Amino acid sequence: MANYEVDAAVLASRVPRGTEIDLNEGRCFVSLVGFMFLDTRVMGIPIPFHVNFEEVNLRYYVKRELPGETRRAVCFVKEIVPRMAIATVARLMYDEPYETWSMSHTRTGTGVGYSWEKGGCRNNLSVTIQKSLGVPDEGSHGEFIIEHYWGYTQRSATRVDEYKVEHPKWELFSVGDVKIEVDFGRTYGADFAFLSGHEPFSVLLAKGSKIAVYKGAKINTRG
Repeated sequence: MANYEVDAAVLASRVPRGTEIDLNEGRCFVSLVGFMFLDTRVMGIPIPFHVNFEEVNLRYYVKRELPGETRRAVCFVKEIVPRMAIATVARLMYDEPYETWSMSHTRTGTGVGYSWEKGGCRNNLSVTIQKSLGVPDEGSHGEFIIEHYWGYTQRSATRVDEYKVEHPKWELFSVGDVKIEVDFGRTYGADFAFLSGHEPFSVLLAKGSKIAVYKGAKINTRG
């Protein structure tokens, strides 16, 4: 997870109604995240040839304030996967901004990396794995990046869908030899082209875990 500090104005038009930008110590972040889906099931059913696959996404952080509860969430600029059927199902079920690109990954005992390519635009993200940092402390930057358990999608002018994500707290690792070779403008749009020349605020590696994503529910955004 390569995390970039940005001006909140960059994301203003993308914030779903009923939510607001979630800041970490006054900073606004977007994150470039690469990971593997493993043993994937839709409604409990594995889909042949679509069980294990890569995803790379660019995401940002919002929150929804309710009486006695703050729902901290992620939203996505774009989610890239290697198979058309995966993108199609995700769009139909969640209306999320999925695209299909050619993808590959590498994983050894000392490093992990992701590559994604389309139309002559080739991107790479890789790190070497260093020591365990354990589960991040409450209120820390690491906790902010990985501990968001909700998602919101603006599906129309008056409709926002909310969905819940469940997973245990993740163990973090420090990283080295960070390589980020990404054309943010061609991949994620002109609003994010400037990230190609920026150093990330932080780069984190999480061990991951079993995860459940629940079907979205409509929330009222009128008035």
